[in-house]
Amino acid sequence: MPGRSGRSTGPGERTCPAAARRRTLLRTEDNPPPTWPQGLTLAEFAGTWWVAHTKSRNEKALAHDLIALNIRYFLPMTWKVSRKSRRTVRSLLPLFAGYLFFCGSEVDRLELLRTNRAANIIPVADQQRLVRELVQIEQALKVGAPLSPHDYISRGQKCRVIAGPLMGLQGIVAETRGTIRLVLQVEMLGQAASVEIDSDMIEKVED
Repeated sequence: MPGRSGRSTGPGERTCPAAARRRTLLRTEDNPPPTWPQGLTLAEFAGTWWVAHTKSRNEKALAHDLIALNIRYFLPMTWKVSRKSRRTVRSLLPLFAGYLFFCGSEVDRLELLRTNRAANIIPVADQQRLVRELVQIEQALKVGAPLSPHDYISRGQKCRVIAGPLMGLQGIVAETRGTIRLVLQVEMLGQAASVEIDSDMIEKVED
């Protein structure tokens, strides 16, 4: 039966042509784009949002599978610099380890499950809230903001960025090692990312 990629599959063969990928993705050109299809913003995605809780270190491989299946996804990633054997290594890692956000139909959800790369799929009760939170992270990544994982904050002062490329973003302000960081949260996952911000570029947001 033809798969969504347009080629026929035989008995026992997986629909997704990228599902057999096994090697670790190290080279920059091997990394999937953070958003698929490229050229669309998350706000333009049509369908139902879910969160795929992936098997260990399967986020990028799953993204490649979804490209082959033409399923819309968002996999925010950030660069990490480390030292190995006296050399500097830059690695592009998922911002939220073990999670990939995807959008589509029930058929798309079943196709993703068939890749055998997801431990489970989490339904999203508040679709609009998730999109608002992801759009903020998308905006920060598009302007090259150095986002990094951050502890989830249940309470704190909400602020809005009023100048610069991050203008319009809202988050909770936290002070870490003498620097001010704007924390962008994904409530349903209890996870967050943050970026350093100048205090002159934010204003308080009243609840």
